[in-house]
Amino acid sequence: MEHTVTTLPAAREPGCPFDPPAELIDARRHGPISRYPFPDGHEGWLITGYDLVRSVLADPRFSSRKELMRHHPLIDFGEIEVPPAPPGEFLLMDDPQHSRYRKPLVGKFTVRRMRLLTERVEQVTADHLDAMEKAGPPADLVTAFARPIPAVIICELLGVPYEDRGSFQDNIDTFLGGEAGDEELFAAYTATQRYLAELVAAKRANPTDDVLSDLTDSDLTDEELQGIALILLSAGFDTTANMLALGAFALLRHPEQPAAWRADPALTDSAVEELLRYLSVAKTFMRTALEDVELGGRTIAAGTAVILSYNTANRDPERFADPHVLDLGRQDGGHLAFGHGIHQCLGQQLARVEMRVAFPALLNRFPTLRLAVPAEEVDLRPETADVYGVKSLPVTWDV
Repeated sequence: MEHTVTTLPAAREPGCPFDPPAELIDARRHGPISRYPFPDGHEGWLITGYDLVRSVLADPRFSSRKELMRHHPLIDFGEIEVPPAPPGEFLLMDDPQHSRYRKPLVGKFTVRRMRLLTERVEQVTADHLDAMEKAGPPADLVTAFARPIPAVIICELLGVPYEDRGSFQDNIDTFLGGEAGDEELFAAYTATQRYLAELVAAKRANPTDDVLSDLTDSDLTDEELQGIALILLSAGFDTTANMLALGAFALLRHPEQPAAWRADPALTDSAVEELLRYLSVAKTFMRTALEDVELGGRTIAAGTAVILSYNTANRDPERFADPHVLDLGRQDGGHLAFGHGIHQCLGQQLARVEMRVAFPALLNRFPTLRLAVPAEEVDLRPETADVYGVKSLPVTWDV
């Protein structure tokens, strides 16, 4: 019999902040694909299995175009028409538009280029850990560590004046945090676009040594550059900040894992990949079938919306042994935390460099680091947020 998930969960199980919501884990137990009735009455699908999620991400018959996302998993839009993605915002586009924007960026985020940033990431991390140590315990690891490190690096890469970081961080938090009302969302988005318009104009007039200035030499318009900058700023800041914060929370809840990491620095690469798999902060994405597609023994009709559950795919017992166990020495890699296919995360190598530097530096600088509040009191982002994480993480340590 076909399994149906009637609604996407609004919260995770108490005491299980790192696991996917129980309803999604249960759906995966029934099979890799379930029916999902959208609030507007549209009959769609929820895909929870690793192989099927990966298959859809690689299949050009499933579209990322925003204007085709007429059915929201939580909201009934009624008769409202969904417009195409603004110029430059290539995450919500298919080829050839997608490639037009992504292609000029690929060479700027290669493994080699990102590894050249390691020394700078080490310095930025050390500066913030110095400040945290000097201020003394307790501290909020989100504001002292997780947010500022990726913020500094992405600001420098894009040529955003670091003194402007506060406003764009707050605005990005507002439209990705999952708690703002429509009016607040619109205000934050508008303010961000206004700022980016001024930034692009400044780069055209006075180019500096950064990614955004380099792009002003292309045939991209100012509006297209604004859209690209928005994607890079949002992804380069929000996802890594939440990975650092939620990852630190997970490590503090599994103290045997950071102890093993301190004892064996060679674990760093596998540890970072395991945290990415285990946490899957970018939880879900959507696609729309452009034609009838056979998938998992079902026919996905043209025009049907499909929800892809990354966090259950990365906990799929048919792909990962003991998937709900955090094991920093895990060798069965191949997670989908950065997606797959043409939309695979452009900045994944940058995120890896930041995590490979920041986590060991934190653990080694503060070997007695621990939560300053009961784990149940840590303030989590809601399931409605685009990226899962913690809003604050109070910690302390022995002085």
